[in-house]
Amino acid sequence: FLATANQSWPLLSAMAKGDAPFNKDVAARHAEVIATLSDLPLLAGAYGPGTDTGASHKRDPKVWSEPQMFKAAYDKFTTAAKALPAAAGDLKTLQVALGELGKTCKGCHDDYRMK
Repeated sequence: FLATANQSWPLLSAMAKGDAPFNKDVAARHAEVIATLSDLPLLAGAYGPGTDTGASHKRDPKVWSEPQMFKAAYDKFTTAAKALPAAAGDLKTLQVALGELGKTCKGCHDDYRMK
């Protein structure tokens, strides 16, 4: 399942860019993987108390000092991710949905990932 998750974004992106043939059934399956996994890190406690230690992560300390703002940004991501399956049946709607999802990823990385 995780191998599929790691392949989902690149495959959907390739379809959206025209680098891979659009297939609505394949797109729907991969969109569902992204939607399903989108809230898993928060549910698993990935940003909870005590996860701000150690040198192996690239999370900015603002994740913990601004938890409401971080949660709001994460909620935008999960909302956009959960919209993907409904958008996957048509190339144009998939392109728009992926663009919106990409904006949420970039926004969170810009604000909450150490450079």
